This record gives sequence, structure tokens and C-alpha cells, in this order.
Amino acid sequence: AAHKTLPFGTRVMVSRGGRNVVVTITDRGPYAGPCREIDLSRAAAERLGMIRTGVSRVGLLVVKETTR
Repeated sequence: AAHKTLPFGTRVMVSRGGRNVVVTITDRGPYAGPCREIDLSRAAAERLGMIRTGVSRVGLLVVKETTR
């Protein structure tokens, strides 16, 4: 996943519609607009059922933040 400020290696639980997936921050972004907070891999988006929508509201919870 990509996030603008979280350190690389941080684990984040992303939730949408009763589904959850834990992702690792490995990149920077998104830069598409101020309301977008995280970019997900295709696999993570599939697990959350958001392939058709492409963009969706999600919940974020930092599970483990690294100091890298």
C-alpha cells in the first residue's frame, strides 16, 4: 500500500463493509487529490470488494508503526 506520511513497513488494517485486510506501507502516495489517504494493491482491493468502484471510503487503523 502507499501512504503519504506513514513510515515504510507500517502495518495498517483497512476496513470496508465488514471486510478487513492488513497491508504494509511500501510506497508513497496517493497524489490524486486531498481526500485520498491510501492506495491499495489490486489484491487488497479485491479482498475489500472494491474493484468495481475503484475508489471507496475505508477505515484505517495502524496495527504496527515502524521507526524506519
